[in-house]
Amino acid sequence: MKLKTRFSELVGIEYPIVQGGMMWVGRAELAAAVSNAGGLGILTALTQPTPDDLRKEIERCRTMTDKPFGVNLTILPSVNPPPYAEYRKAIIEMGIKVVETAGHNPGEHVEDFKKHGVTVIHKCTAVRHALSAEKMGADAISIDGFECAGHPGEDDIPGLILIPAAANKVKIPMIASGGFGDGRGLVAALALGAEGINMGTRFCATVEAPIHDKIKQLLVEHDERDTNLIFRSLRNTGRVAKTPRSDEVVNILKNPDATFADVAHLVKGADGRTALETGNPEAGLVWAGQVQGLINDIPTCDELIKRIVQEASDIISGRLPTFVAE
Repeated sequence: MKLKTRFSELVGIEYPIVQGGMMWVGRAELAAAVSNAGGLGILTALTQPTPDDLRKEIERCRTMTDKPFGVNLTILPSVNPPPYAEYRKAIIEMGIKVVETAGHNPGEHVEDFKKHGVTVIHKCTAVRHALSAEKMGADAISIDGFECAGHPGEDDIPGLILIPAAANKVKIPMIASGGFGDGRGLVAALALGAEGINMGTRFCATVEAPIHDKIKQLLVEHDERDTNLIFRSLRNTGRVAKTPRSDEVVNILKNPDATFADVAHLVKGADGRTALETGNPEAGLVWAGQVQGLINDIPTCDELIKRIVQEASDIISGRLPTFVAE
């Protein structure tokens, strides 16, 4: 069975299910597995240390799938920013047709991608940002609710409100992100006005995810309460799995005089990679959303996507019609 939406038609996939860009996780083996299963796999550009390494990863992914896949390019403020323009150039030159942009001021990147015929999905956490991205030329929006892993913004609007609020105003196709992990979520997203779902944490707990089994098992064992919101006082909120290290970050930043420098040694990105690769959650932050409460197993990507689609189909054709009286 196919689930046809404007979004799935736009990017040429069988099911409107996207594996979002994730630092250290969005590698060829996961992206290819998602695409082969009928969804849209996404490589994470900045996981690769250089633009040339990204070119090699794109080539590697193409040896694993002949289905559409995309690349995520997240633009964040930094003292020593990566060479974003060079990563963008690599994406274009390698013939990638779908890009997920995220972060601050993507205007120049969107303009260049569009000039080269690349479909741009911009990920954002507020209706106003979605409208700005639509105006600057994005082809689709990924709207990210407060339940999500990563940076949910500072408005604290959960998906149940954010998705329909965005659907009321955004005219281009929109997918819903944050808190999705099963067929019920997909049907809910469609009912709220989205045309697909984006999943990050759920895809981390799959066979093909390139992270240690102990981290996958951590996601299974956790429930919906097992996250921490860090950097709240710094107005750069991030949602991560609840671990001793993230507890320490939260406790330090409870001090009104605390600054980023006080927790910098605990939140280094390289340490997060170590945690994912060694299976030691105390080695670094593990970014995960509240959807942990819906994760009960570690299937293959194919098994997961087929299950979600079957659940959604059963709900749409079986359960929902029973509520409609003649």
